[in-house]
Amino acid sequence: MIYAKCVDGDAARKSHQVHLSTTPPNATIQPMAQTHVWDWTTHSSYTDPSRHAGLLEAVPADISGLSAVARNVIIHYRASEADLPMATRDDINLRWLSALLDADQARHGMPLPEPRAEVARVQGCCRDHTLFCVAALRQLGIPARSLVGFSNYSGDDYNNDHVIVQTYDGVSDRWIRFDPEIETPPDRLPDPHDIESGKNAPFQTAAEVWQGYRSGGLDPSLFGTGPGSSIGGAWFIRNYVLLQLAHRYSDELLLWDAWGGMSLPGDVEDPEVARLVDEVAEQLVAAEAGDSTVDDALLARYRDDERLHPGTRITQHSPFGDPPVTVNLRTR
Repeated sequence: MIYAKCVDGDAARKSHQVHLSTTPPNATIQPMAQTHVWDWTTHSSYTDPSRHAGLLEAVPADISGLSAVARNVIIHYRASEADLPMATRDDINLRWLSALLDADQARHGMPLPEPRAEVARVQGCCRDHTLFCVAALRQLGIPARSLVGFSNYSGDDYNNDHVIVQTYDGVSDRWIRFDPEIETPPDRLPDPHDIESGKNAPFQTAAEVWQGYRSGGLDPSLFGTGPGSSIGGAWFIRNYVLLQLAHRYSDELLLWDAWGGMSLPGDVEDPEVARLVDEVAEQLVAAEAGDSTVDDALLARYRDDERLHPGTRITQHSPFGDPPVTVNLRTR
């Protein structure tokens, strides 16, 4: 299966040449050399724009322009919480992109790049900015997926839970990581449009952090939703490994969804689940490094083990402390 779709006969559907920020402006997106059982150009139920496909196709395909539109449509519910209306607080649970765009169009009814007042934007978080970008890239036939982990560039010595975009650039033949939430690069992230990977990188995947914790090299109290928060630590990192796994295979769930082998603060750690997460983390790191054999085996494991995949029902918790609810993922 070829990941990237070359821009030729599809040009009539697209009004512009598709290219990434690192790709020459007149280049055609090239197919990936490897083949896998997964196709990251195909929409998931979460990224499917439904009747809003035309809106996505009119969005810039370069990383800078796409990120700007994502910030224009979606505003971070925590960063701007004091200024945002209570009436739209439930936006944060709009897990389907089609529903997010429904909300946007009901308020604005205009193309996505057209400026929106901050207080009228859809409330969301890094998952939603990433979901928007992944959807727009997939709509244009460009491989894209979301990557779950922790960032250290928020301005303190804490590692915040975070989700960023990965997209495949056929010209440089590599996956590029970018953070659509960053407009002005902080000191610790000089290039938010091409984030480095590896040890001590500004963004670490959940699997990498879990391995660091299990080897004794990382303090788990420095990873979570914010300094001093109870929503962090070893149990939280473990959950995020499962969340990273789900997002890799296009189950782009909310950051406060729970299923299978996940746990809550105060739960006694299940040694068997911890060993399972050890194995999954090792496979995720290898898959991220480009091992297609491991990637395929991990996908099979994800599908077969009910502790790993969300199934049809999940528990949706709330960052606002609202009571948890059961959500049927087959119904919108």
